Amino acid sequence: MSYYPGQQQGSYPPYQGTPPQGGYQQPPPNQYQQYPPPSNSPYPPPQQGYQQPPMQNQQYPPPQQNYGYQQPPPGQYGTPPQGHAAPPPGQYPPPQGYPPQQQQPYGAPLPGQYPPPGQYPPPLGQYPPPQQQQPYGAPPPGQFGAPPNQYQQPPPGQYGAPTQPSLGYIPNQTAPLDVTKEVEGLHKAMKGFGTNEKELIRILAKQDPIQINTIRKQFNQRFMKDLVKEIEKETSGYFQKGLLAIVRGPLTGDAYALYESMKGLGTKESVLNDVLISRNNADINAIKAEYQHLFKRNLESDLKRDLSASTEQMFVMIVSARRNEDSAPVIPQQIEQDVTELQRAIGNMISKDSVQVCQILTSRNDAQIRAISQAYGQRFGKSLESVIKSKFSGHMEEALLLALARAKNRAASDADGLEDSMKGMGTKDELLVQRVVRAHWNRQYMQHVRTEYQKKYKRDLVSRIKGETRGDYERLMVACVE
Repeated sequence: MSYYPGQQQGSYPPYQGTPPQGGYQQPPPNQYQQYPPPSNSPYPPPQQGYQQPPMQNQQYPPPQQNYGYQQPPPGQYGTPPQGHAAPPPGQYPPPQGYPPQQQQPYGAPLPGQYPPPGQYPPPLGQYPPPQQQQPYGAPPPGQFGAPPNQYQQPPPGQYGAPTQPSLGYIPNQTAPLDVTKEVEGLHKAMKGFGTNEKELIRILAKQDPIQINTIRKQFNQRFMKDLVKEIEKETSGYFQKGLLAIVRGPLTGDAYALYESMKGLGTKESVLNDVLISRNNADINAIKAEYQHLFKRNLESDLKRDLSASTEQMFVMIVSARRNEDSAPVIPQQIEQDVTELQRAIGNMISKDSVQVCQILTSRNDAQIRAISQAYGQRFGKSLESVIKSKFSGHMEEALLLALARAKNRAASDADGLEDSMKGMGTKDELLVQRVVRAHWNRQYMQHVRTEYQKKYKRDLVSRIKGETRGDYERLMVACVE
């Protein structure tokens, strides 16, 4: 079963005809008159045979290359165990983060912002180089030289090469790594009476998504047990929730978070925001497929059941996965048009068009949203955030503000989310666990979050977590952050 949706909207339907016996037959010479055309024809002669078109953007998916989780260099991960030989080429597609945004003068990211907002990038040097983006303000293909007033709004997602799935969002992706020590260590920590919680933390807290998938698969095969169920039996509380979020990996973890946020009475809107807002199309499609696979339910239908009015429409737009790709350019004329339309749609409390506001802010990529926010402030002398706060409330306000914050500085936005889960009376432990684990999948990104937290709140994130948690739960959260 495929974990990804089938045919994408706008693509050509599969060929329905019956091929001639024996496949394609080369026509006999001189069967077609005037081929090639006579020399006085105004048209150039056609190329003989099929010609490979020149590559304008990176292929999707990219051709197999020597990066990502391919066969590791000798000695890097040790010798694979017996029975785990290296897979044939192409069996394990390389995990992909998304390319960093090219610096742009219009809507540029904040100084020092890393990584590009919206995803979890892989460690430096392990994955393919970023895709080359079009110059700032470049016209869409086929419109070179068109007057500024003739630029039309691009269909969502049409520009540029598709953004690759984030690390961990290719279902069950593993690598030929020697994880024998980790597998045996987990089994020993949960064997017999009692559980060695410190050993579970030591083994699991520092793994990346591919390593986690590999450990879980080999544990299940070697001991004929389900690692997830073993952890459920041996642990409890928020310590258990943290370990399960790690062992499931980011994709399955997101699907479970969504399901549990809509299960029973009430809806945990903050979880919906955390998982879905500002995600690229590839990740959204992977999450929808995983949700369907695990729970035999349609994510869009469940969102419609739990939400209502404009908020329901906003999340239906999000899970439709028609956001402009990260490689789509920032076109000043389009930005100005979006700002004009936003101001009209925001209007006043009586006449505002909430759906149109959501349409703009959910269909533009992060660079475009930064440009819209900047242009709005310059034209009207007030920030777009302040206007949204004054015109919206509740879940809609939180969702729109999060889309703006993540576009401007993803790490700072995650730092704010961590503080929000700990401030006030009582700790929102479930949110804290999910937010820490979601950020920890990339160690460099986690350190960026920690730096942004220190910058804004003038205290270390680790000490803040220690003040709000206890016991094994505290030790697991600290291990994920440090």
